[in-house]
This record gives sequence, C-alpha cells and structure tokens, in this order.
Amino acid sequence: MESFISSVVTIALVMDGFGNIPLFIAALKKVAPERRKVVLLRELGIALLIMVGFLFMGEWFLRAFGIHNYSLSIAGGIILFIVSVKLVFSNETEPKNDPKEDEPFIVPLAIPLVAGPAALSIVMISAAQNPKWVTLGAVLVASVINSVILMMSFPLSQVLGKRGLAAIERLSGMILILMSVDMVMSGISAFVKM
Repeated sequence: MESFISSVVTIALVMDGFGNIPLFIAALKKVAPERRKVVLLRELGIALLIMVGFLFMGEWFLRAFGIHNYSLSIAGGIILFIVSVKLVFSNETEPKNDPKEDEPFIVPLAIPLVAGPAALSIVMISAAQNPKWVTLGAVLVASVINSVILMMSFPLSQVLGKRGLAAIERLSGMILILMSVDMVMSGISAFVKM
C-alpha cells in the first residue's frame, strides 16, 4: 500500500497539474469555450494511453537496450531534477505550439506537458520496482487527480491568481527536487551493491 501511495504522489506531482494550468489556459484560449472540455479530455486520454503503454512496454524496452534498473533510476532522477528546477525558477507561461493552430493536438498538451520525459521515466521505474497492477493503479489515480485539476483550470486560475498558481508550482518543484535526489541516490546505492 505504501508503494502505491508513493507512486500516486510521485506521478501526480510529476504530471504537475497546478503548474500546467497557465500553459493549458494559454493553449486553449483560442479554442471555442464549448470545445475546451472535449479537447482537454482528449489530450488527457492520449497522455494516459502513452503512460500505460510505457508501463507495459517499459520492461521490454529496458531489456532490449540492456538498461539496468539503477541506470533508469539515476537517469529518471536527473530528468526529474531538471524539470523540478524549471518549475521552481521558470517564468514561462506560453506553450510552444504553432500559433496558426487553434486546437492543439497531442503536442504540447498530452506530450510533453502531461506525459513528459519525467512522468514516463517515473512510470517505467515504478513498473520495474512494483507489480504492474500497483503502477497501473497509481497511473490511473494520478491521471484522475491531474484531470480534475486541469478540468477546473479556468475557474482555479481566477480564484488563485497568477501568484497563487506560481506558489503552488514552486512548492511542487521543491518536493520534486527532493524526490529526484532520492531517486539518484537509490540508483547509485543499487549500482554500488552489484
């Protein structure tokens, strides 16, 4: 149960629902208000499918390329650290999508904002360390949490304001920095024990 809760918290934090609110609002502001929820649900569904795919194909991927679990833990920790530092110090609020496109598709909402490198690494690490059903449950619960936050993005942004969203994003970043250091140290510890 502890590994399940830990996986849910880690995946949910890496998906960074609160931090993505300004980016989702910016990406969806040109979309007709009645289409926003449909587009948002579509993008979140695509991100979920990608993460579940990595969950089941991750072990094969590791074996096919001869990657050890400790290497994945260290690399995932480094990626997570970079993402975390960007969360803590970033002022960027505009997604990098084509301004000619009114309705985003897959990029940048599903990938890399929700199912980014850090989230996919965490899913693969969790799948390597826990039973598949634990990680699958964690991905599903974290996706529901993220979806609820992002579905409420327009009302939440009005309540919290820019400063409130920035504070939540920076707090998430600080927690993720600690988690990333722990992942790197776990990987190093596993390597030393070999």
